[in-house]
Formats: sequence, structure tokens, C-alpha cells
Amino acid sequence: MITRQDKNVKRLKRHARVRAHISGTAQRPRLAVYRSHAHIYAQIIDDVKGVTLVSASTTEKTFTEYGGNKTAAKEIGKLIAERALAKGISEVVFDRGGYIYHGRVSELAAGAREGGLKF
Repeated sequence: MITRQDKNVKRLKRHARVRAHISGTAQRPRLAVYRSHAHIYAQIIDDVKGVTLVSASTTEKTFTEYGGNKTAAKEIGKLIAERALAKGISEVVFDRGGYIYHGRVSELAAGAREGGLKF
């Protein structure tokens, strides 16, 4: 019998492959994206220290709309850019988390760029 591979396992393999080459530093931290069916999460991480510097997600109490669409992703991108600029972070390395750069992931990146982040 043929069994179907789990999509998340394949995504985690892609993510591990990408993470072998991408790392966030203090000068240029990593903007990591995670998306679930109903929400999207973004973190700016310094991998050298192992510290999350800034985070934003649709699960926050201030975010009242549905979090599983492109408009929500763009708003989260703008929000994380605003919080990063407040902490003095202007350049990041984008880590798409093994997801295809399409849809909500690309909208989050576009929102972060509109907010002032460079990557």
C-alpha cells in the first residue's frame, strides 16, 4: 500500500536545509515566519545569542481580525517592522520557514518591506 507523506515533515526538511545556510547575527538578525491554518507568526531572532528580539502574530489581543488571510499577513509584516525599527533593527535575513514564497508568506514580506525593513 502506498502511503502519503506528511506535508509538515517535508516542510521541516526544507526548513532544515535552508537553516544550514541562513543564520541571524546581532547586526542582521533572522526574520522567521511560521504560518498555521488560522494564524501567522513572525519573529526576529539573533541566532548567535539564541534570543528572540521582536515578535508579532495574529494571536495577540490587539489583533481582532481573522489571521489566516493575506491582509492579516501584511498587517503583521508592518507591525513587526514597526517594532523592529523601534529597537534599532533595520536589516534582517528573511527565513520563509520552508514555505513557498507565495501568498501569505510573500504578503508578510511585502508588509515588512513597506514598514521599513531591508532584506
